[in-house]
Amino acid sequence: MMSTGRSSSLSVLCVSAALASALASAGQVPENGVMSAPPTDHAAQTVKVLPPLIGTLEERTFYFFWDNADPKTGLVPDRYPTPSFSSIAAVGFALTAYPIGVEREYVTRAQARERVLRTLRFFHDAPQGPGAAGISGYKGFFYHFLDMKTGERYGETELSTVDTSLLLSGMLFCQSYFDGTDPEEVEIRRLVEDIYARVDWGWAQPRGPAISYGWTPESQFLHHDWHGYNEAMLVYILALGSPTHAVAPVAWEAWGRDYARFFGTMYGQTYLTFTPLFGHQYSHVWIDFRGILDAPMRKAGFDYFENSRRATYAQRAYAVANPMGWTGYGKNVWGLTASDGAADVELDFEGKKRQFRTYSPRGVGLEYTLDDGTIAPTAAAASIAFAPEIVIPAIEEMYHRYGEHIFGKYGFYDAFNPSFNYDIPLHHGRHIPGFGWVDTDYLGIDQGPILAMIENYRSGLVWRAMRSNPHIRSGLVRAGFAGGWLGPSKPSTLQAASAPIQEAAITPAAKEAPATPVVHEAAR
Repeated sequence: MMSTGRSSSLSVLCVSAALASALASAGQVPENGVMSAPPTDHAAQTVKVLPPLIGTLEERTFYFFWDNADPKTGLVPDRYPTPSFSSIAAVGFALTAYPIGVEREYVTRAQARERVLRTLRFFHDAPQGPGAAGISGYKGFFYHFLDMKTGERYGETELSTVDTSLLLSGMLFCQSYFDGTDPEEVEIRRLVEDIYARVDWGWAQPRGPAISYGWTPESQFLHHDWHGYNEAMLVYILALGSPTHAVAPVAWEAWGRDYARFFGTMYGQTYLTFTPLFGHQYSHVWIDFRGILDAPMRKAGFDYFENSRRATYAQRAYAVANPMGWTGYGKNVWGLTASDGAADVELDFEGKKRQFRTYSPRGVGLEYTLDDGTIAPTAAAASIAFAPEIVIPAIEEMYHRYGEHIFGKYGFYDAFNPSFNYDIPLHHGRHIPGFGWVDTDYLGIDQGPILAMIENYRSGLVWRAMRSNPHIRSGLVRAGFAGGWLGPSKPSTLQAASAPIQEAAITPAAKEAPATPVVHEAAR
């Protein structure tokens, strides 16, 4: 993937975990942002009292899903208010949102139950088959995008393994949350079991043992398989945990075979890198990775939760360094991930030619760095569970500094760019003289992690429910995870600084961004 700008050669070992923890606790984060992320506390979850703004953000983000789902099918638009198709991943986040709404008392349990049932009944009964039109899925998988009204395949979109996994994760959360004897809750659990059980994971391994990105009737299987590190951890965990079509554990080995390419040190953090922050967030929406380790992370000496924490700190440090000189970047204004952007155009910025982009996988990583000055609030906000001591100040600063332009009915708009002050035709959003560019849409796949991770930080709701789900537990165990809430661990030592994994690059050099970047989640 790509890189513009320079990378820091400072090692995570330069600052001790103890010092980092003390600095963070005191609110004394170094101005350059380079410090070891404070060590994770795996103590029992308690309900936290949040600043009022965070509560407002959680509530407004919830209503994105509640207000905009189709009344018949439960499908949720990919984006709003621009008319769009439905994203099945956004539906997975919606199903995760509804129980959160119950716990926060935005809606009643009966209201949430009815909405979940409506959605599950649609997916349970939606037509499946190998045809190119008039269907919603095949082999238990669903098409990435569905028509909002008919629920059928939208255009020539692919049958997506990762988006189906995001959808299933929301369903499995509902299966665990709605655990009562009410007939509707019994039906919820049955429908989820039926939908999950019919997904033929082995069919999606045409080259084996790795799992394919997807399939289309026109071209058959896509040319690429899922290899780490990215958001597709969920794909493999669900495939391994299937009660009917489980893949062999060797699939997890195939998934992790390229980890060495992504393991290194950037901006003071040594971690398993993936450029956009969403790759460090999506799987964590549903799975509590605190204290559980698979074979690669046993070698690294820390868990995936700590890994995401370090990725969050690295992004903040990058914004403080601001190697490209973008407007507004700093210790409390940061966050790069896959998001909308203003336009695909090359323009002069402060005497230099700069390439701006529309929807793109922005971020900082060993494989590439892509930064055109576009900040996506979801990048920071959905990292609140990993590093609240730097995320909460970022949410508050972006709101207080830019809120009149970037905060609306459903919380933060998808993205904004204070450096984009050009009066030209735009692909998304609007230009505000004296401010820059701001999106006018909310995206379901960016709203969902904000809501869920605020709640996970506040109460651990989603994590607690999913720890009891037998399919999730089975998938994790078959992938080789142990320790923590899963049970006895294989011999290992959790530590704040790592490194037995062979690093791809301790001082990653700047790399050119490819003309057409790969977007793992939702290219638009």
